[in-house]
Amino acid sequence: MKKFLAILMAICMLTVFVAACGGDSDDGPSGGGSIKADVFWYTFADTYLTSVRNAMIAEFDGVSNIDVTMHDCQEDQSRQTEMVRTALTQGTDLLIVNIVTTGSEEAAMNIVNMAKEENVPIIFFNREVSDDVINSYDKAAFVGTDADEAGVMQGEAIANFLKQGDNLSKFDLNGDGTISYVMLRGEHGNAEAFGRTFYSVSTANEILGGTILVPSAANETSTQYDDDGISNFFLYANWSAANAADLMRTAMTANPLGDGSIELVIANNDDAALGAIEAMNEVGWNTGSGDFIPVFGVDATDVAQTAIKDGKMTATILQDAVGMAKTIVALSKNIAAGSDLMANTGSYNIDAGVAKIRVPYAIFTG
Repeated sequence: MKKFLAILMAICMLTVFVAACGGDSDDGPSGGGSIKADVFWYTFADTYLTSVRNAMIAEFDGVSNIDVTMHDCQEDQSRQTEMVRTALTQGTDLLIVNIVTTGSEEAAMNIVNMAKEENVPIIFFNREVSDDVINSYDKAAFVGTDADEAGVMQGEAIANFLKQGDNLSKFDLNGDGTISYVMLRGEHGNAEAFGRTFYSVSTANEILGGTILVPSAANETSTQYDDDGISNFFLYANWSAANAADLMRTAMTANPLGDGSIELVIANNDDAALGAIEAMNEVGWNTGSGDFIPVFGVDATDVAQTAIKDGKMTATILQDAVGMAKTIVALSKNIAAGSDLMANTGSYNIDAGVAKIRVPYAIFTG
């Protein structure tokens, strides 16, 4: 009997020891152990998002208790939704989502509801979702930028450039007292595209003190936005360099450079700006020497910074890829530590009444 009791006690002690050791490696987000995070990208093809992804990979590389998987959703919302569903089924601990469909909250709300059902935190980033989506779940947050700020800063950059020396008269190629611009717009329904389209022009004109920037006849005319004299005039590049190049080639056939019908190019992102420059290079403009019209973008990608340095592009707006990645990883580390998603965020720029963190922009002129 004594031998039996001794053996039984030894088994009990061993069981307790194994359970205690096992708990450290598999207690998930609630216990501060290792977690699995899945990141869903709208597309791997976007130049700016590639810089965010590279920065995020570098940041996560230094975090030993977060196992990260990257997913390319290839601009397909149905694909993204199913990939999220699969990740939840397979036991992810954290969703990090660059939503495909913006301008409608249905897709984002579907994903939030799936996450909520499994009690899994979710971080949306870069492509904005509504306040209602974030506020529908106490474990949801958004990391991005102020949709209008890039447009305001782009307008400031344009006005500052035109006010330098004799630039205003120099780039008024037909001498009519105005600067005719082509607007290369991003995605319809996207808050960033609207803010960058409207505020770039309205801010520049406010600083310049009159209606100096006017839409070029080379723009297409839409009726789907408010008739404010700005929002309905653009070429729909949809963030793409290839689209922008094709649109610019077509625009220049009826509006050749040099006659004053196109005197400035404003693009919602650097890829579109660089596409326009590619098309202009083909007719001998903006090659780094000789004939030139100002071109402004947004993102401050490495390629755009090189184009500015080489004298092919004028300025861009820095969208801080590293800052965005660092913020996302900081929130992820909160989950891995068993803390609230928005813990330790007092130093961040957070919207009132909603868990949205804004990473600031900056003007980049080289």
